[in-house]
Amino acid sequence: MTELGSVLIANRGEIALRVVRACRELGIRSIVAHSEADAGSLPVKLADLAVCIGPAQAKSSYRDPHAVLGAALAYKADAIHPGYGFLSENADFAEMCEREGVGFIGPASHVIRRMGDKIEAKIIARRAGVPTVPGSIGSIAEYGEALAVASEVGYPLLIKAAAGGGGRGMRVVQEAATLERDLAEIMAEAEVAFGDPSVYIERYLTDIRHIEIQVVSDGSTVLHLGERDCTAQRRNQKLVEESPSPVLDAELRRGLAEAAVALCREVGYTNAGTVEFVFDNIERTFYFIEMNTRIQVEHPVSEMVTGIDLIKLQLQIAGGAPLELAQDDVFFRGHAIECRINAEDPENDFSPHPGRIAEFRAPGGFGIRMDTHIESGYSIPPFYDSMIGKLICWGADRDEAIARTLRALDELVVEGVITTASLQARIIDSPEFRSGDFNTAFVGELLSPARQLTPSLVLSP
Repeated sequence: MTELGSVLIANRGEIALRVVRACRELGIRSIVAHSEADAGSLPVKLADLAVCIGPAQAKSSYRDPHAVLGAALAYKADAIHPGYGFLSENADFAEMCEREGVGFIGPASHVIRRMGDKIEAKIIARRAGVPTVPGSIGSIAEYGEALAVASEVGYPLLIKAAAGGGGRGMRVVQEAATLERDLAEIMAEAEVAFGDPSVYIERYLTDIRHIEIQVVSDGSTVLHLGERDCTAQRRNQKLVEESPSPVLDAELRRGLAEAAVALCREVGYTNAGTVEFVFDNIERTFYFIEMNTRIQVEHPVSEMVTGIDLIKLQLQIAGGAPLELAQDDVFFRGHAIECRINAEDPENDFSPHPGRIAEFRAPGGFGIRMDTHIESGYSIPPFYDSMIGKLICWGADRDEAIARTLRALDELVVEGVITTASLQARIIDSPEFRSGDFNTAFVGELLSPARQLTPSLVLSP
């Protein structure tokens, strides 16, 4: 593909704005495809061109492949940037783009399809020499097979939908007495949720961290941009991410990066992606779990410690440019922490809190970055994900990054809605986070009745 002249951005919010800005700096015409609900949004205002592709409901706009591709063809876009979510990991949509001669800014459709199937991805990882969680090699079709795997893996074990993701389609089985029932139920749930009843079984690891490697490839050269530690989660949804991980030594860090690069080479990966691992705190070893074949929400963490603009690299690679970097050209400096600021009420089971932003003030100062599409007077639509921005803070070391993040959270003003900023501050200021000694159950324990939330830093009027 030749150098890009125009890109249709098939997304919304801060990621759409992020791509608009990268296009502007590269001299690429940006075309934002938006729903009726986002007609007055900041990405629409700042893009070179905007086109409404449907009503507020995502299934009739952002998730409608025909509406998105039709807009790209009508406005003669050279490529489509899908951002994250929506159509970003939809192999059928990527294939539609390939057939119509419109670039899809991401890997090829067959790569998305293979890595989107958790069973196939696990087989590919094993072929590449990447360690995987002990369990079934392929899918489990009936109870007898599950029983045989369980006898090898032991309890507790985890049943996972092959087409699942985002924390959905999983069931922990504590004992043999419930295995048959749990297997039947999760297969039925997978069929309804993903249109695919295929499941597989893994050992359930009880003391783990979630660590991922950012990769980027032009199809020939594969680079890694270090790891991100995403262990601070609630119900498998990430809340705080940081780089580097506070628990890895040089040997483990190198092993994770080499495994991610080997997987990319094995599958023929192109563009930006993230290889996700679990890290067993007890055994101090890591296992591959899945690959996200798109840009991640938390990509700015890697940008802050490397100084490399991942969105620009995505656009340049999609335009046919080879990477001008070698691995030795990627330097890691300091420590970065990202907080996902959601319009949710953490004291009311994180219920969404859409509404009008009466006043917005972003924090500032050295090492502070706020990626957001909101502004004073903006009304948060009730139709989409509740994330309204990402606060990313850099420090020369982890202690400085923590101090700077707490200071920035204190400066942040979002009046008119309730946000999760108070919870972010509580997580980061906790003894567990400061020490680095925690696992994926940490946030749930922090929210337990024994450790009640302190008053919110961001109040509704």
